[in-house]
Amino acid sequence: MTQRIRTSIRVEGIVQGVGFRPFVYSLATRLGLAGWVGNDVDGVFAEVEGSAASVRNFLAALDREAPPLARVQRVTAQAMTPQGTAGFSIAPTDRSGRRRALVSADSATCADCLAELADPADRRFGYPFINCTNCGPRFTIVRDVPYDRALTTMAGFAMCADCAAEYHDPANRRFHAQPVCCPACGPRLRLLDAGGTEVAGDPLAGAVTALRHGQVLGVKGLGGFHLAVDAARQDAAAKLRERKHREDKPFALMVADVAAAREMCELDEAAAGLLTSPRRPVVLLPRRPGALVADAVAPGNRQLGVMLPYTPLHHLLLREFAGPIVATSGNISDEPIAYQDEDALHRLGDIADAFLTHDRPIHMRTDDSVVRPVRGREMLLRRSRGYAPEPLTLRGRFPRPVLACGAELKSTFCLGTENRAILSQHIGDLENYETLRSFTEGIEHFRRLFDITPEVVAHDLHPEYLSTKYALELDDAELVGVQHHHAHIASCLADNDEEGPVIGVAFDGTGFGSDGTLWGGEFLLADLAEFERAGHLTGVPMPGGAAAIRQPWRMAAAYLDAAYPSGLPDPLAVAARNPQAWPDVLALARRGINAPVTSSAGRLFDAVAALLGVRDTINYEGQAAVELEQLADPAERAAYPAAIAEGRPLLVAGPDLVRGAAEDLLAGVPPPVIAARLHNGVAAMISRACLLLRERSGLGTVALSGGVFQNLLLLNGLVQLLEQDGFRVLVHSRVPPNDGGISLGQAAVTAARDRRAGMSSRA
Repeated sequence: MTQRIRTSIRVEGIVQGVGFRPFVYSLATRLGLAGWVGNDVDGVFAEVEGSAASVRNFLAALDREAPPLARVQRVTAQAMTPQGTAGFSIAPTDRSGRRRALVSADSATCADCLAELADPADRRFGYPFINCTNCGPRFTIVRDVPYDRALTTMAGFAMCADCAAEYHDPANRRFHAQPVCCPACGPRLRLLDAGGTEVAGDPLAGAVTALRHGQVLGVKGLGGFHLAVDAARQDAAAKLRERKHREDKPFALMVADVAAAREMCELDEAAAGLLTSPRRPVVLLPRRPGALVADAVAPGNRQLGVMLPYTPLHHLLLREFAGPIVATSGNISDEPIAYQDEDALHRLGDIADAFLTHDRPIHMRTDDSVVRPVRGREMLLRRSRGYAPEPLTLRGRFPRPVLACGAELKSTFCLGTENRAILSQHIGDLENYETLRSFTEGIEHFRRLFDITPEVVAHDLHPEYLSTKYALELDDAELVGVQHHHAHIASCLADNDEEGPVIGVAFDGTGFGSDGTLWGGEFLLADLAEFERAGHLTGVPMPGGAAAIRQPWRMAAAYLDAAYPSGLPDPLAVAARNPQAWPDVLALARRGINAPVTSSAGRLFDAVAALLGVRDTINYEGQAAVELEQLADPAERAAYPAAIAEGRPLLVAGPDLVRGAAEDLLAGVPPPVIAARLHNGVAAMISRACLLLRERSGLGTVALSGGVFQNLLLLNGLVQLLEQDGFRVLVHSRVPPNDGGISLGQAAVTAARDRRAGMSSRA
């Protein structure tokens, strides 16, 4: 007779809300094992009893055959005394104890549900809320854990007999699928006019008609509202721009499938994989010449941001409309995305002509994620729907629970505990009350959801950031200030599961330096705990302070003044375009009045963009640099030189680059060539500085972080140069290189300092 053994098992990771219990039930039944499985505050627990071979096979399959949305982090097993039980069951959920269970991100509609959606014989044919254990809403509907229907926004929808039968049938794909529903018992679609009155007739048909008539349609998705128009109609896209007060920033597009995306954009295998992944991000792709998209969708841009439908409602809408639509965030300018019907009607009523909405509440607003393929890998530019709140597992542990408050632009926060960094969804720019409220509500939700009480709070050094002020007002937690650019490099290290030390290159628009000046073109010798400022761009005044960010021509004036201290040899068009203010701005720069000194690489790109007539004023953050990259001729190989003074720290002469651009402009060199030579010059300058720092430090790894490294022309050229010089290069993948990754860096720095302090105290 085969000897029976009994084993107690615990599975940790993202194992709730992803069909893990039914998977375990089916697996145990298939292997002839007795026992039970259940959810608790830690994840999934189980006991199995049967032959030793069957138990071994069961343990091996837990990770190998896990459901598509599961992320198994750890499986622990402990031998028990056999009890001779028969049969396998799902135990009631145990809600006692401190919560450690993780919550799954929202996932795009799976192939099985899409097949049912399109099957006239299926009872869910054409139902816009179809889902199962392998797809559908998760994070955006969860109010608390453990993940059970009663603790989601589906609690108000009582299951009909048919749905209840599926929910309790172990052989069914919807076994214990918490959002299960159908037309008889689930959420209902509605079409409202701009005033909130329900429009009679089929809501979907009415929405399609509105789009075809050039109207602006608000569409309620998983994490909030989109504003949609016919992407082929110039008048519709222009109307949306005017109403949304979004003059130039590109709109995202939604298309029916990969074939439709390929008609508009160049797709390789990596890009197609990103488009079709269950996360369904917006993917930035090279635009095909002659793509049938209105000019107002992405004016003057060589790229388009494209995503595929990720809810059944989106699939139905795209199928009926039979063309691409704009699907941009449902907000005004820099406000957070609207996610509640009343809020959408209030804030978007002057933008949208109609609203396609429904009565399933969204608990946590979550905007679309944005990615781009880089060197065959994914680079996140905005980490949100489909990714949050999945944690990043770090090599080092958090000795104490940490809350990291992030920066100001592209705000996120991060909670750290054990070896998990739980990064929030993208919140927005913390520059208004609505975004601050979203930030604070998000922190409270995450603290409750993951049962984390921070003992230490990390923040940026900038005293005027709202995230810093929030941290300083908290009680009962130790405060840790983390320098902005050190946080960038630490974020890149954590992203790559590294601890350093490295040569860190942190190039961005601005960040508060530890000396009280504005940094942004930094070379650091850094590990997770500490850093040394080993080099930087020479400081240049920002005439008018923040006005110089909004008006790049001011930076052109400051840089040209630094490049030509005796005065310009010949007049330049940028000065002629601003004749009255130019002398005053120069006076501010020279006297240092309302002209803080900055080493910002972003301001260097701004200066050349204005010099070339690309952009004298901007309508969104980083616009001048983005359009300068778009202008550059990728075939050009020449580079402007920049002197490097080999002191401590290294000083890199940014004005040399501007002088090279100005002289070429005066000589009649085409602007696309000048723009390319600037990019090549910056890459060559960074490479030379890294070589000098390798000689001093012996470090052979370079970490690249900061918003400037979203620039593909610069990034690809620089990585190639560094690798040719024998460097190992770390770039971002799992978190953005921009300020959306700052909170992770702050958390990683705080944990590393805690670990180092603990080691010192033991020594």
